Amino acid sequence: MHTLTPEQRTELEAAAFRRLLDHLDQHKEVQNIDLMILADFCRNCLSKWLVAAGQERGLEIADEDAREYVYKMPYPQWKTLHQQLATQAQLDALAQRNQRDNESAS
Repeated sequence: MHTLTPEQRTELEAAAFRRLLDHLDQHKEVQNIDLMILADFCRNCLSKWLVAAGQERGLEIADEDAREYVYKMPYPQWKTLHQQLATQAQLDALAQRNQRDNESAS
């Protein structure tokens, strides 16, 4: 990868990001809380990172536009169609992850 031009690298990174979004779209059964527990990020994080990347480059991207890009539909629609209530086991696992993160940050 070190022989790529900056433009080629950006193009490949963008393609990989789009593939990640497609993969997440194909696996709607994977809930955001599952992603947070396992990887410490979720679809909402991706949309926030898009907004932040835009701001860093002087571009105004609305939160709801970024979410719609990531979710491939309006966020309220995705929640209605695909979001499940978190189980107690998921909530406990997320709390444990957050506790570990807080302890390691101290």
